[in-house]
Amino acid sequence: MDKNTLIGFALIGLVLIGFSIYNGPTEEEIARANHLRDSIQQVNQERAALEAAGLAEAQQAAAYTPDSTSALFSASQGNETFVTLKNNLVELQLSTKGGRVSKATLAEYNGQDGKPVVLFDGDDMSMNFAFSGKNENILTENLYFQPLNVSDSTVTMRLQAGEGRYIDFNYYLPDNLYLVDFTIKAEGMQHFFTPSTKTMDLNWYQRTRQLEKGFSFEQQFSSLTYRIDNDDTEHLNERAEDKEEAEGIVNWIAFKNQFFSSVIIAEQDFEEASFKSVPQKEGSGYLKKYTANTEAFFDPTGKESTNFQLYFGPNHFKTLQATNDFVWGEDKDPELENLVYLGWPLIRWINRWFTINVFDWLSGWGLNMGIVILLMTIIVKIVVYPTTYKSYMSSAKMRVLKPYIDEINKKYPNPEDAMKKNQETMALYSRYGVSPMGGCLPMLIQMPVYIALFNFVPNAIELRGQSFLWAKDLSTYDDVINWGTDIWLLGDHLSLFCLLFSVTNILNTWYTMRQQKDTMAGQQQMPGMKIMMYAMPVMFIFFFNSYSAGLNYYYFISGLIGILIMIVLRKTTDDKTLLAKLEARMEANKSKPRKMTGMAAKLEALQKQLEEQQRLQQQQQQNRNKR
Repeated sequence: MDKNTLIGFALIGLVLIGFSIYNGPTEEEIARANHLRDSIQQVNQERAALEAAGLAEAQQAAAYTPDSTSALFSASQGNETFVTLKNNLVELQLSTKGGRVSKATLAEYNGQDGKPVVLFDGDDMSMNFAFSGKNENILTENLYFQPLNVSDSTVTMRLQAGEGRYIDFNYYLPDNLYLVDFTIKAEGMQHFFTPSTKTMDLNWYQRTRQLEKGFSFEQQFSSLTYRIDNDDTEHLNERAEDKEEAEGIVNWIAFKNQFFSSVIIAEQDFEEASFKSVPQKEGSGYLKKYTANTEAFFDPTGKESTNFQLYFGPNHFKTLQATNDFVWGEDKDPELENLVYLGWPLIRWINRWFTINVFDWLSGWGLNMGIVILLMTIIVKIVVYPTTYKSYMSSAKMRVLKPYIDEINKKYPNPEDAMKKNQETMALYSRYGVSPMGGCLPMLIQMPVYIALFNFVPNAIELRGQSFLWAKDLSTYDDVINWGTDIWLLGDHLSLFCLLFSVTNILNTWYTMRQQKDTMAGQQQMPGMKIMMYAMPVMFIFFFNSYSAGLNYYYFISGLIGILIMIVLRKTTDDKTLLAKLEARMEANKSKPRKMTGMAAKLEALQKQLEEQQRLQQQQQQNRNKR
């Protein structure tokens, strides 16, 4: 590299450094930005301290009050009034204090009191926007906005900052949607901010209400959820206090209950997002306390608006999927349906393309949800029946070969002959075309379907408030017996569907062990294993007692149908005919050279290896004796 090239690179570097210094914020601007962040942090700390002290008006003590020389002084004085936006699905109450949505009511869903569900009201939720100005900062939480252009579907909340200077919060609620268009646009504010201002801060806070009967079950399925741009949907720990910083740009943030969510979606995305989730105590009326702090796009010149959308609605898979079509940004799919947790990728795929579509098809008949679950269970049993049948026939083949296995056991009674006994046993199975592992693989294939239903049922909002038999609400536990005092692991009630599910499991265990007794070829089960087999169904009472009645009902019906299938298969299988078929197959294969495969081949190879080792050891011993 010559001298001229080096000088050129040096000049380019100096130009870049000078340009960054010229465009960078001054020390005064940095100080104001830091002060703004400190103000937001102080608001959060004072709110948390007041909540801990049990004071209801937590936000008022963290008031930000401009002095009389401020352009925002008039906006700091006023009385809180409310504007209502509503359509056929949702009713929103907007407060002039902060220009925010202060209450959300869902018309088509009722709470435990029989009235429409209220997601939040008053101090349950706060959405504070913070702007860093040249001479002062703006925190909207305690400033008063003027409502303009008010109708059932639209309102403009205007924050006045002097003659011809203001910031507008524009809300528009279309018909037949839970989605609200929300834009922020400045007018005449370019001299209030520095040229380098490109963002504003959002501090969003909400205490999510307990809306269902079962506190622990609802809390388990409630989480702060967010989506990384063009990536996965992430969520904070549901069971413990948790906080995270997003690794990348965020498309949307959701404060999620089991069946309902408050979501903010940014067309220009969020940056530098951090989240916190704090579980609340049972009896407080709340499940979680969520906080999200992030940066959003802001144009002080007013040439471009900041575009958000707010979703206040159900966690219903198809509804969220349909809402995607109305979200800003046609070039990317927000995947709001991921708010409905359907399991790991394979399990989610089964639920998305099979379970949900079959469930919606059955629900479309207008049947009771208990009948829908029954039909769903029968369909699942039909789908997995080929593997069930294959598993049973593998066990039946081993059962009819039991007399031959007993002869091998008598032939090798000594423990040191265990390898030979196993090798001969596997050779017998190989000759008759029977695999001891043939019953395991079909059962493993069934597992993803059963796990899919385990994830689907607790998240199916269609079961919410639906009664069946003695269960008043299939989405929560059916406490036919309630003693009012918590018992360790069991709680304060006993769910009848959970009890029936456990009883069918005990019956299934008894029947399975009885079949195994005829199949295990003289081998005795360990007493400890028998105890464990019966203990697990009993433990299900403690594990699933607080789960939804719909899930326990599904497991009960599934177990009952499973027992009936096994009984029918046993009654319709003639052991003599099956053995004759196996022997005929063996005779037909005698003329064909048969190579051992699978477990038999491995045992044969291991036996040969051991025999070779023994031969070498004997030879070495003979050589030593000769010496």
